[in-house]
Amino acid sequence: MSRIVLLHATPVAMAPVHTAFKTHWPEAEIVNLLDDGLTIDRAKESDLSQEMIERFVRLGMYGKDMGADGILVTCSAFGPAIDELSARAGIPVLKPNEAMFQASVAHGKKIGMIATFGPSVGTMTDEFNEYVKSKGLDATLRTIVVDRAIDLLRQGDAETHNALVAARAHELDDCDAIMLAHFSTSRAAESVRSRVSVPVLTAPDAAVQQMKALVAPVTA
Repeated sequence: MSRIVLLHATPVAMAPVHTAFKTHWPEAEIVNLLDDGLTIDRAKESDLSQEMIERFVRLGMYGKDMGADGILVTCSAFGPAIDELSARAGIPVLKPNEAMFQASVAHGKKIGMIATFGPSVGTMTDEFNEYVKSKGLDATLRTIVVDRAIDLLRQGDAETHNALVAARAHELDDCDAIMLAHFSTSRAAESVRSRVSVPVLTAPDAAVQQMKALVAPVTA
């Protein structure tokens, strides 16, 4: 049985990825590591500090020490820290959106993204641009940030969160595909799909399938 450590920086990311594992890889043994202080402190920094990177890496290395076969990060605001962890860990370490980026550009060149956590947008944009450059593509990304939605979700109001996200979706209806930026935002997928006519992509399903292919390719 493969052990996958899920590294969370907010509890609202946990349920969506658990659901994705049940759907796509129920045999995996998943272990959760949560430090929700990471998100609180990340929101105070315009750029990811070296201190925050080291703190993130320490948490990830603790996950490796638990016997992880792979680490899946579920928060999208820590790109450089995930790169550093990947370089040190010696096991597969996935950013939350790698697989979603790959799926999005299969639909065309104009990609939209709906985010609810502003500090993540810069790192996610950089990651998207690096990905398309590495593949020799000329796809572009346009992002909107939905204010208040993540705060309401943290308070337990998923219904209003979903409604707020869906209400902004029409602004990206001219794109070839729309990505929901965070694991937590994937709750709004059906609401968003009801408002637009283009494909709407979420991160958890794609990420779990990619991790399975890396760690357990025989059964993937």
